[in-house]
Amino acid sequence: MNKLIAIVGMSGTGKSVVTEYLEEKNWTKLYFGGITYKLMEEAGIKRSEDGKTEKEFREKLRKDHGPECYAKFLDPEIKEAIQKNNVVLDGLYSWYEYKYLIERYKDLKLICVVTDKEKRYERVATRPDRPFDRKAIEYRDLSEIENLYKGGPIAYADYYILNNGSKEEVISRLQEIIKEIGE
Repeated sequence: MNKLIAIVGMSGTGKSVVTEYLEEKNWTKLYFGGITYKLMEEAGIKRSEDGKTEKEFREKLRKDHGPECYAKFLDPEIKEAIQKNNVVLDGLYSWYEYKYLIERYKDLKLICVVTDKEKRYERVATRPDRPFDRKAIEYRDLSEIENLYKGGPIAYADYYILNNGSKEEVISRLQEIIKEIGE
């Protein structure tokens, strides 16, 4: 039976390192954020450089379709992909999304990537794609915790990867987890 895992954690923890490694190992990656871009394109809405348009669009989707809507929208792709391959979900943010998915996929495992806050803030400020200054990342952190209930999946994760060191240390811990899950 193919495996289904979701990678969770705050911005700047290194979730992409984990998902990229699994992709290299031929896992199918499904990206929650891709839903926003796809639906914006279908609606003829252009993405903004500062991310404001995307944020407003995400909020409207959740208001119109419920707080678990991203999981609902992605569910058909998960059903199809899990028949063929192991699947890694990138971008599960909310407790509502997790609750929706765990009702349908009892074997879903959450892997949380954690990093000390100051180190996260440094990474986010210097990353090449969508860098944020300290004020912006603090605002984003609080917004995701308070409005998206992002803390639930992080607190309830099945496994944790501490990412304060090297990429090799992260991959080594991930390999231990995948072995335990039984890939």
